[in-house]
Amino acid sequence: MPKTLRILGTRGIPAQHGGFETFAEHFALFLVKKGWRVIVYCQEDAGTDTTCSEWEGIERVHIPVSQSGAFGTIVFDWKVTVHAAAHKDLLLTLGYNTAVFCVLFRLKGLTNLINMDGIEWKRGKWSLMARTWLYLNERAGCWLGNHLVADHPEIENHLATRVSRQKITMLPYGSDALTDCDAALLDAYGLQPGQYALVIARPEPENSILEIVMAFSRHIRRKKLMVLGDFDKASPAYREQVFAAASGEVVFPGAIYDAATVQALRYFATAYVHGHQVGGTNPSLVEALGAGSPVIAHDNKFNRWVAGPDNLYFENVDRCCELFDRIFADQDLCNAIRAANQQRHRTLFTWDTINQQYLQLIEQFDF
Repeated sequence: MPKTLRILGTRGIPAQHGGFETFAEHFALFLVKKGWRVIVYCQEDAGTDTTCSEWEGIERVHIPVSQSGAFGTIVFDWKVTVHAAAHKDLLLTLGYNTAVFCVLFRLKGLTNLINMDGIEWKRGKWSLMARTWLYLNERAGCWLGNHLVADHPEIENHLATRVSRQKITMLPYGSDALTDCDAALLDAYGLQPGQYALVIARPEPENSILEIVMAFSRHIRRKKLMVLGDFDKASPAYREQVFAAASGEVVFPGAIYDAATVQALRYFATAYVHGHQVGGTNPSLVEALGAGSPVIAHDNKFNRWVAGPDNLYFENVDRCCELFDRIFADQDLCNAIRAANQQRHRTLFTWDTINQQYLQLIEQFDF
């Protein structure tokens, strides 16, 4: 009988919604090629019955949920927990937002590894009630998980204040390396290779969108700043602040979901600007390294570990403006950073590297 792993905590595969889904897709495909049986749970918005399907050799369990939003996710997670607990397989749970449900796995004697994601309850965007829920579930995940995965050394240090460090393994996210892209995909946005900088982020204060736009707009650059993100979901006050601060050289195309287009935008940008102030190993930053993009990042311990010493870091609007000036004026610097980022990606963040590390971890547990 093949070894079996059930993957919980995503909306399903193939990936459409973010970092966890992308990891689940890559790792599941990797395990299937190694002879494993892999089951991934998928959230459906229609229907009443749980159904099963197969995709690329991966078994998918489709669970319908009539509720929407965060409550719908909680209902889905509970249904997944009940379904998975009826079997005797190894479990990999991605995220801790409903970790309290994992008490059922403990009662059933099942082995459950939990990727603890970032320190979600510290994010300013959440209400007090949401932060309390996330805080309590982080604690529950630490207690109820048989083993914890941290995606960043600083997340590992944080979790080590809750449980023994021996219960934690640090494994970051991966991404594909980009060695070539179709420059024609830039035409729809009026862009030329090397003549723009790129931001991809939710429009929230903790992602420094306002500071980045203010820094870029300090003076005429004869370059563009592409800010990808769904501003319809931003708070009206923050959206207005960002738009008011933007010069005519800042472009807001909204959220772009076409993978080839996003890859081309990364690949041909003079710089990828990463303003995230909190979190672990951010998938978008890893993808920028895989594209060889020079990075201008908010100066914090999370970003510095991922991007390394060869990139550029800002702590305020003035410094960010200086770094825009510098990166657009120095082609030799851009070339040196590109080479360093490609090497860092090859060393730390390829999918093959990450998948092998996860495989070594799960093989430590009895089946």
